[in-house]
Order: sequence, then C-alpha cells, then structure tokens
Amino acid sequence: MIQTLIPPVRALILDMDGVLWRGDQPIGNLPAIFETIQAQGLRVALATNNATRTAEQYAQKLLRFGVTFDPQFIVTSADATAYYLHQQFPQGGPIYLIGEEGLRQALAQYGFHPVEDGQVLAVVAGLDRQLTYEKLRRATLLIRQGIPFIGTNPDRTYPSPEGLVPGAGTVLAALEAASDVRPIIIGKPFPTLFRVALERLNSHPQETLVVGDRLDTDILGAQQAGLRAALVLSGVTTTEEARHWSPPPNLIAPTLAHLLGIEQNDDPES
Repeated sequence: MIQTLIPPVRALILDMDGVLWRGDQPIGNLPAIFETIQAQGLRVALATNNATRTAEQYAQKLLRFGVTFDPQFIVTSADATAYYLHQQFPQGGPIYLIGEEGLRQALAQYGFHPVEDGQVLAVVAGLDRQLTYEKLRRATLLIRQGIPFIGTNPDRTYPSPEGLVPGAGTVLAALEAASDVRPIIIGKPFPTLFRVALERLNSHPQETLVVGDRLDTDILGAQQAGLRAALVLSGVTTTEEARHWSPPPNLIAPTLAHLLGIEQNDDPES
C-alpha cells in the first residue's frame, strides 16, 4: 500500500504502542517487518508521546522482540521537550520537574537539572506516578510568577491491564486549573516531536509517512505538521471512527504489515 503513494515514501515515522505492539505482545512478525522496511530502502524513526521511558529502554524492548534498533532514531516526548527547551535556553540550567526518569534523563543531556527551591527557567510537567499535592503546589506558584509552563504531551489517559488510567494530560489539566495558564505542549498532535524525528531522519515532510493508531494524536499531528499519515487499526481506533475522520488519512490498513505489503489486505475499502 505504501508504494501507491505519490510522491514516493522514503521515510517512516512509526508510533509504537498499537502499531508495533500491544503491551508486551508484538503486532505481527516484527523482525520480518523491519527487514521489509530495510529491503524497501526506507529510513525509519519511532516516535511516542510516552515520556516516562528512555529511548534505550524502548530499544531493549525491541531487542526482546528480535529487532535491533538504534536508540538515536527513537524519539519520545521527553526527547522533544528537552530539544525544545535547549532551543529556548541553550545554556541549560535549573528547572522545576514533575515527571519520571525518562524525562529527567532527556533533560540532563541538554544540561537541565531539577531543583526544589530557587529560581528556575521553566516548569516541565509530564506523567508522574509519584505525584503529590506539594509538587502541584510548588509548580502552580512558579507558573503564577510567570515561569514558562511546558508539558510533555496532552494524553489524558493511557491503557493499563485494568483499563484507562490518568496520563500526562491529567497532570497538565490540574496545573492549568490551578494556575490559569495553558501549557506549551510538545508531544503529538503538536509539531515539535515530528520535527525532531524529521531532523534525525534527515528527511523532508513530503517524502515521510507517519504511521499511527490514534486519530487525535498520530493522524491529526501528522496532518498539522504537513506530513502524510497512515492509520492502522491494530490499536485504539475503529474502522467506523476512521471513516468519519476529516480529512481522512492517506492510507488505512489493518496493520503495519499490511501497509508494507507483507500481508494481503482483505478490506477493499481500507
């Protein structure tokens, strides 16, 4: 299916959860999928709104599925947040952080370090499963003083074995309610994460295809960033939801394998 697009696709930006795996279960034969990507001469980056894990941790997960992948081409919203802050404050410096280790490590690579007291360059907030009222209180006071408020991603929930649970967007909503300030959000559907992936791929938007399973983050984000988009139905979006999305994705397929032509697509309307 990818081969039908004009101009030709030369690079892919792939979401992970819902595209490559569901939890700890791969979607399809991942070694064969990545071998096909390489055989078709496609450059590939992986992009996720999850800011709690590092690129190296994702590379290790892929290795458990039999795929060796360079962490340099895995872009999380934590990486994109650190990249954005580096553009604003090239010298690095102190920040107030609500987040987990993946975000902390990404920020450290650009010279940003969390502090509990004193002046900071920005309040940076993402999913924090050790969130306390004190963290919210301190962040709110800083934001109300005019300190820039940066959010990793807007996902209000994320799936767990028990069902949907609060995500980074829930933390941002609490801080926005308390401070009356909207955050600058970095992750999908906003463009910064896609720009970082394009830069690492050394690719142009017109030759790059985003593949995702969420309409409101992956597909909307690609469309807003001027990228072509392919929706796979192996994650959270149903066929009915996909058919009502406007403008429609460039391609709709059951799985990434179908998009690559590894499996025959039985749905003529996809």
